Order: sequence, then structure tokens, then C-alpha cells
Amino acid sequence: MDAYEPRRRRPSRARDRQMVRQRRQEMLEGISAEYRTARHRVTGDADSWRSRFGLWLKDAFWYVAHNPMVLKGLAVIGVVLFVIFAATHVLSARIFPNVWALGVPLGDLTVEQAEAALTDAWENQIRIQLVDQGRSWSVAPDRLGLQLDARKTAEAARAVGMSGIPMGYGVRPFVTVDELAAQNFLLDVTTQVNIAPYNAGYEFQGDQLVGVPGRDGRALDVALTMERVMQDPAGIAERMRLDLLMTTLTPDVTDPEPYLDEARQVVSQPLEFIGYDPYTNQHYTWGTTPQVIATWLEAGHNGLTLRDDAFVPFIEAQNATLNSGDQQLRYLDPTDTKDKVREAISTQQTQVNLRIRYRATSYTVQTGDTGFGIARKTGIPYFLIQQANPGRDLNILSVGEQINLPSRDVTLPLDPIPDKRIIVDLETQSLVAYENGVERFRWLISSGISSAPTSPGIFQILTHDDIASGSSYTLCGDRGCASWQMYWFMGVYEVTPGLMNGFHGAVLLPNGAYLGGGNVGAPYTYGCIMSQNDNAQQLYQWAEDGTVVEIVNHEFPPESDLARLAFAPDAL
Repeated sequence: MDAYEPRRRRPSRARDRQMVRQRRQEMLEGISAEYRTARHRVTGDADSWRSRFGLWLKDAFWYVAHNPMVLKGLAVIGVVLFVIFAATHVLSARIFPNVWALGVPLGDLTVEQAEAALTDAWENQIRIQLVDQGRSWSVAPDRLGLQLDARKTAEAARAVGMSGIPMGYGVRPFVTVDELAAQNFLLDVTTQVNIAPYNAGYEFQGDQLVGVPGRDGRALDVALTMERVMQDPAGIAERMRLDLLMTTLTPDVTDPEPYLDEARQVVSQPLEFIGYDPYTNQHYTWGTTPQVIATWLEAGHNGLTLRDDAFVPFIEAQNATLNSGDQQLRYLDPTDTKDKVREAISTQQTQVNLRIRYRATSYTVQTGDTGFGIARKTGIPYFLIQQANPGRDLNILSVGEQINLPSRDVTLPLDPIPDKRIIVDLETQSLVAYENGVERFRWLISSGISSAPTSPGIFQILTHDDIASGSSYTLCGDRGCASWQMYWFMGVYEVTPGLMNGFHGAVLLPNGAYLGGGNVGAPYTYGCIMSQNDNAQQLYQWAEDGTVVEIVNHEFPPESDLARLAFAPDAL
């Protein structure tokens, strides 16, 4: 018997579509119900815009996720926007976003704008930190010899394209090194970064002076640091940091104990400083404390000596007291002062005599001035002013012109004798000598005639000669220059190199005639200062080399108290 199976009916496509629509509608109704339930559960702030917006996003996301056509549309829009974005940057030649160099954001800038931004940051913002352990110094990159090629760096930023999206892209800057500038800077900066080794010294702990062991110092190794700069200038610029390479300096003496007793002896007695200005004849007294003196002491190989770096602030402090206003003309010479303090420490002196010195200055030409006239007004020999103004004709001067003047110390090359002073008045043709402020001698003299005048100024005794030869170019002829002999000659200043004016007594003339100085009281010589022979001998034996001589007249008035006293009305 044949079996018969009825033919299955194929479901209708319309029916399938209807069933899908029905399930979708049920799902939407379920979500709507869930939405209403969620709204019902939300407490006090459920109606806030944040809650509504969050629920709306959920709905929108679900809708987009379950509608392929919407997803495709959004994807197409995204691609179009991205193409527009990329085309805009390409066509406008701009750097893509999220790109930077040296910490400067360059996105959306043209190459020219990026170049300007990098240049501005390099010149005004970027500073390189020089680092040595816990110390650091800030310096502009150009001072370190670093040179930025801002154009190349900007072009490199343009060339990275979209590599900065989305994580960002840092462009390595194009930096070169001016080797000479870098080396000169590192050499100059050593004075700041170097730490001198500390030789064993001394300090007070309470009332007791104790020894301080020596300790190492540090010095910049310029050669190795230069290698680091040359190897990675761009990295230094990016990090804004250069780690200095230093070497260790060991002290000469580490043990303070061998000279501790000597140091205690030094600080147990007062140390007084006497500053002397030989031009004004002023004396200045400075003292200090044992605690300060202790900081100046340093243990050397052969005994106590002066710690220079600790003593310099004392010199600077005293220099500040020697001047008023903006002019800083007077000062204590550091080398001379330190040498004398070292001697005082080694010999345990209680007093140090210091000379006050003068800096070079200038003179403003006034109406009627000549080169020789300026020399007589300033008390500086003419040839020395010529040397300070090389290439200038001092016979041609203009009012208001500045003439360089050497330090007036050139007229006092020897250490001055502070307790003796000779005053000469060219107007009254007289001489007065003082010792410890008390008048010792007073008599008439003869100075130079008008064609060979004696120079006014503040000088000093430079030489002693029992008999010296003299001459003048005015006495030169076909047979040579006539000369004479002077007794008890003491040189005071050079008229020109090798030709000196000074004090003397009797003169033996070329014709054998003898001038005993009996004609004193009026100008008579070729520039020297002549006294009667007996007086000249007294002066010769009394005045040491270094004794200050102040020669005054209407062009160069008295500067010292003794010069003013010598020719005051009551003193004549």
C-alpha cells in the first residue's frame, strides 16, 4: 500500500515580515515600559536634565545599534568629515593637531606660524637648568651655545602628518652648537659652580676655639661637559637640563690640630686695621671680632695663613665706607691687603697698615684747557696723561670732551710714609715739613722758572743721591748739552721717562761757579726745588724714600689738612 505524505506549505514571506514587526513592537513596548518604570524609581533629581539625557542616550544607542542603515549612514558621515578635516589641513599647509616640539603646541599652525612660535619660546621662555647634585643654575640656551633651527623643526612637525592622532607626537628639535660660545660660557661659569676645597680651619664653639677638618671641593670639568653638550644638544634642549660633570678637589691640609694653639693666640689679641689715604692725609681705623678673625685662619703646610675667600668680604665692606655717592674712586687693593694680613698672622701683629688707592678716572675739558694745563690741574705729569690717551692730540681739545686720566697712584709708586709730609707752596716759594702732625722744618725755596716750571701735585721721595747731575735741553748746543751737579738730591717725579725733578741744595755750574742756594725765595731752577745747602742736607737726612710731597699753587690747591695748615694766615 503506498504511503502518502501531504506536501508542506511554504510559509508566506509577508507573514514572516509581520511576525518580525510584531516582535519589534513588543520589544519597543517593553523598553518603553522599562523606561517608565525607571522614571518612576528615580528619586528627587530624577527630572534633572542629566537623568533625562542619560536615558535618551541609552535609547539612541540601542536604536542605532539595531538599525544597520543608521550605522552605515553615521559611518559615511564620519568618513566624509575626516576627509574634509584632512583635506583642510593639507590644502592650507597646516600642521595636524596634537603635535608639539620643545613643549610648544604646533597643531593647526602653518609652518611659518610654528617657526615664529618656536623662536619666541626659544628666546623668551626656554631655560636650561645646569645641575650639580642639589645645586642648579638657569641659563638661556643661546648663552650655552645652543642654536635652534626653528624652520627645520616646524617643517618636521608638518611632515609627521596625522601621527599625533590620537596619542600625540613630539618632534625632536633641530639644535646645533656654537662650540666656541659654549666653551667660553662654561669657562666663565666655573667661578659660580666651582667649590674650592676647604683647608683645615678654625671656628668658635661657644667661647672655645676648635679646629675644623678640611673637606673636598668640586670643580667643573669643562672638557667632559663640552663633550656632553656636543653629543646631544637636541636632548639638552628638550629636557631643558644639562647635568654638569664635576671633578673632586682635595684640600692641601686636612688636620687643624698642629696649629690650634697658634690660632688661639692670634684670636686672643685685637687686630686693628689702619687705612691711610696719602693724598688727603686721612687715616681710617677698622676693627673686627675674634669670631670673624677665626674664619680668616687657615692651616697651611708651614703654619697659619689667610683664607682668601673668607677675607674678601671684609675688604669689600671697607671699600664701601671709603666712597660717597656714585663715584667709587677709592679702594683697598685686594692683593696688597691680603699680603699684609698674611704677614700680620704669621708674625702675630696687632696692627695692619693699609694704603687706600685710587681708580683711573676721566676729565671733562673746560674752556681754555690745554694738555699741559690739565696736567697741572690734576697733578698728573703730562706724559702720563699722553700714555692714557694713545693716538689723541692733546693740543687739540674741545669743550666737553672726555680725557682719560690714569690712577693718581702713578705718582706714588712706593708705600707712603704716613707720619711724614713735605709741603711746597709755589706761590710763596716756601717749604714746610711735618712729622706726626708737628711742624719740623720751614724755609724758603726756589722752584722752576716759567719756561721750565715745577709741576704741582702730590708726589713722594723716590731716590736719594748725595750728588746728582742735571741738565736742560735749553742749554744744548753744537758741543752737546751743558750739565751741572746738585748736592743732596732727592727725586720726586719724572717730567719724562728718565728725567726727574726733585729737591736739592747747592749747585756746581758748568763754568765752575757755585750756587749755595742764597738766592732762594723766587723761581730760579729748571724745575727742581732748591733749598739752601744746609737746609737741603737736613731734609735729605730726615725724609725717607716714600715720604709724601704735596706741591700746591692756584692751579692745584691743598688737598690735605697739613697743606691747608702750613700756609694758613696764622701759620705764616
